[in-house]
Amino acid sequence: MASIPVRRTSSPRPRPAEEDLGFGRYLTDHLFQAEWSPGEGWHGARVAPYAALSLDPAAAALHYGQCIFEGLKAFRRPGGGMALFRPRAHAERFVRSARRLAMPPLEPEPLLEGIRALLREDGSWMPSLPGTSLYVRPLMFATEPFLGVRAARSYTALVLLSPVGGYFAAERPLRLWVERARARAARGGLGAAKTSANYVASLLAAEEAKARGFDQVLWLDDAERRWLEEIGTMNVFVRLGETLVTPPLSAPILAGVTRDSIIALARARGMAVEERPVALDELQAASRAGTLREVFGTGTAAVVSAISELAWEEGTIRLPAPGPDGAGETLRAELAAIQRGEAPDLHGWLEPA
Repeated sequence: MASIPVRRTSSPRPRPAEEDLGFGRYLTDHLFQAEWSPGEGWHGARVAPYAALSLDPAAAALHYGQCIFEGLKAFRRPGGGMALFRPRAHAERFVRSARRLAMPPLEPEPLLEGIRALLREDGSWMPSLPGTSLYVRPLMFATEPFLGVRAARSYTALVLLSPVGGYFAAERPLRLWVERARARAARGGLGAAKTSANYVASLLAAEEAKARGFDQVLWLDDAERRWLEEIGTMNVFVRLGETLVTPPLSAPILAGVTRDSIIALARARGMAVEERPVALDELQAASRAGTLREVFGTGTAAVVSAISELAWEEGTIRLPAPGPDGAGETLRAELAAIQRGEAPDLHGWLEPA
């Protein structure tokens, strides 16, 4: 893409109180936008005032679900300015998701140029309190109006920014309902793509879990309802003795950037890490034997979330409180320090915004 033009808003939005940010509740003044068509490819890149979209009622995304998104974060640097955490890994996953949904990929460099152009305009929305950041949400959806079943021939890509605090309102370990009736994604399906379909498939089970008094859902595999896959919107880790175990990446499991970061940090500390299938009955046996030390989830939004309980119709597993020296909390603190520029970035994960 050529140099990205900017049209600034004439009506800036009021800034929210940083103590009350929550997650995804507030959007900044501008957005990045570009379009794709067969003759022109990606074109029309610009930064414009945040505003409602005009969309044809027959737009393919509304009927056939051609819609993908990403989520990454920008952080305030101690000496001034901002840094993006692993933006290329997110941009590359955006490409993989597009290809899986038969959509034209917006390649990493043009996407990152758009993100940086938007951050130059709305970087002043970056919050300063500990635990806060500026969340970056790229998305792409099909806009061609038609009612036939095929890949669309026109698309829009956007990038939005949101100042955020913690993802979960509760400052405590989470209680999970083990979902045994439904599956989040199927083998050979869309689970490894960051597509809207995966998230809407999770909503009913999540609402039912909350009605039971739980915070989120632990998803099992679609075939046997035995093997751990994901926690709500997070990848899952368990600590068995002194070994961290996480399910291997597969078609139903999203390749989390935070997951990959936690694995790298754990191995750099000399922790044993295994990427292998983990069964619910293995966790039950380890709990009875006293070797199940921790369960936690990882994701861009939540970073690392400790789990205190797993429950389902036939049983319950209660986890011991890991405390500040637990693997999950230790790795969360190290990752947060790198993101904030308070610890050396030995992996080259931070890029100037």
